[in-house]
Amino acid sequence: MGGDHGCAVVVEGVRRALESGLNVAQVFLVGDETQLRTALKAAGGQDRRVEIVHASEVLTMEDKPAVALRRKKDCSIARAAELVRHRKADAVISLGNTGGIFAAATFKVGRLKGVDRGCIATVIPTPEHEFVLLDAGANIECTPLNLLQYAVMGSVYSREVLGYARPRVGVLSIGTEDTKGNALTLEAFRLCRQASLNFIGNVEGHDLFHNRVDVVVCDGFVGNIVLKTCESLATSLFGFIRAELTKSIKRKLGALLARNAFRAIKRRMDPEVYGGAPLLGFEGLVLKAHGSARERAIASAVRIASEAVHHHLNDILVREIAAANSVAALAGVATSAAPVTE
Repeated sequence: MGGDHGCAVVVEGVRRALESGLNVAQVFLVGDETQLRTALKAAGGQDRRVEIVHASEVLTMEDKPAVALRRKKDCSIARAAELVRHRKADAVISLGNTGGIFAAATFKVGRLKGVDRGCIATVIPTPEHEFVLLDAGANIECTPLNLLQYAVMGSVYSREVLGYARPRVGVLSIGTEDTKGNALTLEAFRLCRQASLNFIGNVEGHDLFHNRVDVVVCDGFVGNIVLKTCESLATSLFGFIRAELTKSIKRKLGALLARNAFRAIKRRMDPEVYGGAPLLGFEGLVLKAHGSARERAIASAVRIASEAVHHHLNDILVREIAAANSVAALAGVATSAAPVTE
């Protein structure tokens, strides 16, 4: 119920996903029942796999997440998270308040065994491949153990969902040398080097778009700045090109000849292909779609959620996090993380 375009977009996206032949047994639409039934009717009727779960409240963008979750106990994101906690659903997808979704994942779904903090992972396309950036904004203050666990979770996601056999993992820093960085990145470097990762060391900002790394690890403060900069640069660059190509008849003719190339670039950079950002480290899969997501993005989110579940992503994460925690413990780092729920 928290998207910019209303629940009809979500319902239509779900319909498209189910009609595409995905191996999905059931989809719960959580929100205002009246609105959802109206949207279902407009979409051409109700699939037998679709069930409505009524929620009388919505977590808005203005709400403070943790406070609102306690006050709005019947909000749609809380009800959706509870379906996962009670094992009625394997994954939750939401277009709403990012902080609210992360809080619901933490306090209602609960963290995976051994995970100290969950994180937001964002898949960013480049000309030749994609890389996973994490944390993309959930935790602005992190420990070296957090970064080690992000490295493991990003590597598993890249391998199991994106299909990279041996994802190259790097710690984002101010230089590639072992001695470059602050106390956080230097210690994270040391831990990641000892873990069972295809760790390539430190990476810099100019490495991200040159097919040199598949998993980029940083704290949420740095990660969110990188993410927003990439989004803004892409938008500004396309606007700049469009403005320059329309300044004269000759340029317009050139643009017409190159239109297929521009369309290919636009498809390559299209965020709707990825459906949204996975929140990793929780007992169920949590996927945050953009608030402005349209039908195709919702269908993609359902597809990605289904693939992650069928790849047993969380089972693999638990095993590999346990191995990484053993490495950290041998290095003298405390690893007392326990599952967190209400």
